[in-house]
Amino acid sequence: MLTLNVKTRDSKNKLNEIRNGGEIPAVFYGREVKSTSISVSASEFKSVWKKGGNSSIINLKGLKDEREAVIHDMDIDPVSNQVRHIDFYIVKKGEKMETTVPLEFVGEAPAVKTLGGVLVKALRELNIEVLPKDLPQHIDVDISSLVDMDSQIAVKDLVLPTGVTVTDDAEEVVVLITHAEEEKESEPVDISSIEIEKKGKKEEEPAE
Repeated sequence: MLTLNVKTRDSKNKLNEIRNGGEIPAVFYGREVKSTSISVSASEFKSVWKKGGNSSIINLKGLKDEREAVIHDMDIDPVSNQVRHIDFYIVKKGEKMETTVPLEFVGEAPAVKTLGGVLVKALRELNIEVLPKDLPQHIDVDISSLVDMDSQIAVKDLVLPTGVTVTDDAEEVVVLITHAEEEKESEPVDISSIEIEKKGKKEEEPAE
């Protein structure tokens, strides 16, 4: 299990001062768990996040009682791409939790390689219900079954890890093959049909 050192903080502390000190302001909460403001080392969190992503159980150390949590939400700066704030959700052993996990597309689609089709990934993650001990880091989607044009894989077709229940619509499309759009050639312009406006004044018609 991944481990992350945290420390409680006063929620009144200025967030920019925390960030300038090399830490990330955060909060943890859960069912029957009071919301608590904490901070984590930016470099340590980056290492943990790189290993486990958003869907791994993380052991929060440094508190009065160690807690197991998952990353519930993150605020990322759109310019610097740095994490500005983290929400951790506390999980309980033996109690199912709802979360999202990323999809990982594996294999090669014959319809793309041999027929020139285009692979369209309609979903990038799944909403699931699972016990903390069974939480997968990702769910594989084997695209080698996409052999024909217009073939597709729906949620109901996925092979799920033990203990995982998907809460998304079973009929929702995960990935599909479509035809490549051909560029339309512009039609030649018949310049003889274009009326050219004469410049200058019109000649005055002779008086009757």
